[in-house]
Amino acid sequence: MAALIPHEALTRIQLEYVEMPGLKLTPEQIGRLCGLPGDICEGALAMLSRMGFLQESADGCFRRSAGLKPRATPGRTRSAGL
Repeated sequence: MAALIPHEALTRIQLEYVEMPGLKLTPEQIGRLCGLPGDICEGALAMLSRMGFLQESADGCFRRSAGLKPRATPGRTRSAGL
């Protein structure tokens, strides 16, 4: 059975990628940056990949998928270029 992924983990990872265009990190780096345990981070990355928000490269790093607009997050505004 798959672990439940907290919404906050998904949002935190998405915000990092939206705020830093061109970001390319390993799962371990993302976990450290976002302060997430390994299992939660791995599950969130898998979910964000299935959703089309992230793409995993051949070297195991994750980057934001080209052309995908971020979902609006309540309480946050988006810049015109995002």
